[in-house]
Formats: sequence, C-alpha cells, structure tokens
Amino acid sequence: MSGRKGESPARGEDVPTTEGATGSVPGPRGGGRAEARRAAQSKGGGGSGAAGGGRAAARKNAKPKKNVKKIVAWSAAGVLVLIAGTGGAIYFKLNANIKSFDADAISTDRPPEAKADADGNKPVNVLLIGSDSRGGNNSDLGGGEDGGARSDTTILLHVYADHKHAVGISIPRNTIVPIPPCKLPNGKWTKGGNDLFNAAFSVGGSDSGNPACTQNTVEKVTGIRVDHTMVVDFNGFAAMTKAVNGVDICLPKPIYEGDINPNLHKKGDLVLPQGKQTVDGQKALDYVRLRHGIGDGSDIGRMKRQQAFMSSLATKMKKEGLSPTNLLPLADAATKSLTVDPGLDSADKLLSFGLSLKNIDMHDLKFVTAPWRYRTQDANIDLVQPDANKLWETLKADQTIDGQNATGQQPDATASTSAAPSQAAPSTPPAPAGDATNSAIKVAVYNGTTVNGLAGKATDQLKAAKFTASTAGQAASTKQKTTTIEYSSSQKANAEKVAALFPGASLEPSSARGISVVVGQDFAAANGMGAGTPAAGATPGTPSAPQPLPTTVTNDARSADDDICANTTYGSGG
Repeated sequence: MSGRKGESPARGEDVPTTEGATGSVPGPRGGGRAEARRAAQSKGGGGSGAAGGGRAAARKNAKPKKNVKKIVAWSAAGVLVLIAGTGGAIYFKLNANIKSFDADAISTDRPPEAKADADGNKPVNVLLIGSDSRGGNNSDLGGGEDGGARSDTTILLHVYADHKHAVGISIPRNTIVPIPPCKLPNGKWTKGGNDLFNAAFSVGGSDSGNPACTQNTVEKVTGIRVDHTMVVDFNGFAAMTKAVNGVDICLPKPIYEGDINPNLHKKGDLVLPQGKQTVDGQKALDYVRLRHGIGDGSDIGRMKRQQAFMSSLATKMKKEGLSPTNLLPLADAATKSLTVDPGLDSADKLLSFGLSLKNIDMHDLKFVTAPWRYRTQDANIDLVQPDANKLWETLKADQTIDGQNATGQQPDATASTSAAPSQAAPSTPPAPAGDATNSAIKVAVYNGTTVNGLAGKATDQLKAAKFTASTAGQAASTKQKTTTIEYSSSQKANAEKVAALFPGASLEPSSARGISVVVGQDFAAANGMGAGTPAAGATPGTPSAPQPLPTTVTNDARSADDDICANTTYGSGG
C-alpha cells in the first residue's frame, strides 16, 4: 500500500503487490487477498478463508483494466426494500429469483430478540452487504477472473419500532474484530479468531460468499440481534441505477482514469466531472468504489460517499417512485442478484417488510460510521470504546442518535391530557406563530440533559415558529440546568428572537458560527419531562436511557435529505 492511513490490504481490496491485481490501490504492503486465500485454503477457514490462489498467476501479465469496479451493493438492497411495496404483480417472478443461505449456518449463540411493546411494535435490524463476487457475469463488472467473494461494504440498518426512523451504521471493512466460529461449505465449523471485519464474508472461499458468517460477526461485535440479512452483487446494483434513470451525486473534484485505476500511472481521460451530476451503471460503480483523487484517499472517505449515494438513491425513490414500465425489469434484475436470510426468502416476505418502511421520512433516515481510529501498529482500524458500545446500547434502547424515543410506545393523546389539573405538569407557553423572516434563521438544538426526546421537542417548537431548526444531538454536558442560546457576534438579534420561545433561557455569545440552543432541565420540567423520570410513553421495567453519544458520532451523521455535496470526503490532500 502507499502507507497512507486506511489503505491496509482489507479483504476486497485489489492490492498490486505480488498478486499483480489491477484497478485499485498501489503499494508494497505484504499480505493481501491472495496470501489470505492460500492460508485459508490450507487451514480450512479460520478468520479469512477465501478461495486459494489463482489470482496472481491469472493476472500477472494482464494490462491494467479500465474502470475496475467495487460495489456498495447495499444500495440496491435498500432500493429493493423501497420497491417491494409498490406492486404485487411482480410477485411470482421475484419469488423464482430469490436465493437464501442456510439457516444452519447462523450461530446458536445469539443476542436476544427485541421485545415488542403492548401494541406489538418492535425494531428490526437488517444487515446490508455488498458483495464483489467475481462469479458469473460479475467478472465483467468487477474486472477479475478469479472466483470467491468479498464484502466491500456492510451496513447495519436499524429500523426503529415506530417505523418512522431508521439509522444505517457503516462498519469499516478493515476493522480488527473477533470473528466467531462459522460454518464452511463442507459442513465443518471454523475455530474463529481476530481478523479484518470483511474477512468474515470470505470464510469458505465460495463465489456466493458467507453472509451467515458476517451476520454472526456483527452480532458478536454489537450484541444486537440481526433479524434479516441481504446481499446484493454487481449486477443488481448496476441494473437498479439504470432502472431508476440514474442517481444524483456530487464531487468536489474531477475524477480521471488514473484515480479509478492507479495502475495506469497517468492521469488518463476524465471519468466523472466536478460538481453535481446524475450517474448510472458503470459510472455509478466508479463513484461508489472511488478512493483516490479526493481527500486522503482512505476508505473512510469512500464510506462517506457511499452514504451520500445511498441517501440520494433513497430520496429519489421516495420522491418519484417507480413507473410500471421500469418496475418489472428493476425487480427482476435485482432479485437475480439477491441473497437473503431464510426469513426473507419469498416475495411476500419482502413485500411485507418493504411496506413496513413506507412511513420513514428522509430526514429521519440517518447514516453514521461506527466510532473508529487507526491502529498504531498497522494501518488497520479499531473500534473506539466505550463510544462504540454507547452506539450499540442506543440502538438496543430504540433511541435515535439525536436523543428521541422511537420505541413505538408513544403517549396516547387522550391519556396525556387526562391528568387531574392539580397534578398536570406546567407547560411552556404556545409558540408564537412566527413570521416568514424566521425561516432564514438556522438553529441547531442540543440536549443538555439525559431526558430522551427533549432536543426533538425543542426542535418541533422552533419549527412551529417557522425557524429552520434541526436536532444536532447530545450536548457535551448532560447537567445543563438552564436552557442556553449560544450565538455568534453577528447573530445577536436573531438569538433574541429564538430566546423568546424559551422563557428564562440565558443568552451567551460564542465563537462558533450561527445559533445553538442547548435545552436544559428547566425546559424538561416545563414540558413534564423532568430529569430522572421516564420518558413520555415509557412503560415500567424498560431499560434506562443509554449514555449520551459522543459528538464525534452525532456531528458526523448524515440525513438522507442532506445536501448531496456535503460531507463526501475525509482528510486533506488528493
């Protein structure tokens, strides 16, 4: 590798060392995919287990190929979820296409299932895996002749019990994690051990990969029960981006052939221009696998662009839907490239699951990356603790990353007003109607307490007064007694308008840009959500609220309706 952080030879990376692989990252790092496969073949699996040998000999003398593709095919899986509810006419054709993996390969040592509330609401955790299998027609898109499969990208999608919120957690593929025992194609089980995260998918070395092993690994790492797993390969992704007439993307710099394939050792022709554009098929693949030419060339930056792509794709699907003309070809191509767990192995199961997601608003579909850091001993990645565990606990508690309660146990409107007047909690005065000029005032809202949903409530109050407000997450301190409005020097007059909505709030100048509201215990008490009391709608016996998420997680979150040009790179240079 080049020695740049984040460019370790993770499984799924074409490393032009002794393998002579083309179309990816250059550099002299030892190891890599070929070595991992040979070791796996000799010991029957273990942590990597990809198919043995072959790639170096087959490609040693090959000329570098143009547009070698690596895919984030979870994008296609996400779209399949959206389209599953749009037409029963495709049922029989879809049903014949769908493949599932062996249920016996799923570990018996699993986290417990989430419990449903009194109304039957429960969260759903879906593992979305992008496979770069070179089997079948995928070799044309993938640029490789050898078999085996690797997972370039994995997203744990948590759909909250209210089915109005969802968050996708990206897990860096070269994170060192404990991989549990996994079943091989010959029926035997590996011993497991620490390895790169994406090595789990390669256990056994088959062209279809080992999604059950990746599922077992995610459950081991997170302590979260995975309800469903979806794997999509090159063909499904390429067909879907064409069927939706392209996906909008944005690049901060133009991308050339040499960025896509550093083995060319020259700039080459323009592949993707700078700025906003619509891509499909091969160019969409170029975008989602792009590492070089932007930022520091790390996989972290690529994940940010992948999250932006998924957001743009989901937003387009939600806004425009699909016409009957392209629905059948899209679903047909996608499901031919789809492998699922036994719980989603028919069209009616996919349909039911797709319909359950129809009420998710794009602003409430978030994407974050699991807390990570580069290792000091190599260029791989470790998860940061206790931050990562706080994220897993937040999902288990069905609390959104911005502190809202999304358990589905929402308060009944009649019940909330039926309390006797003597026991009714004081309430804040009704928000002023606001005027049109308020919409030009942007406000970020932070929760300065441990009360679930408090920042969301304040955000709603600001929006009702026509301010452009967004919930920014947890404040640095959770012991804020009085609500504080922080403002930059040029925003004092606007901050005073915001403060009118929060009686008793203090105004404080700040070196940060814009206006921030940090809601305190006074706001919680005024709304009957006092600190130390259960969140509205919570039932006795439910777990206590998890610890606040660090700002390194909340500040880096992407909403599906964010500007497609924002937050698409990492680091400097390039």
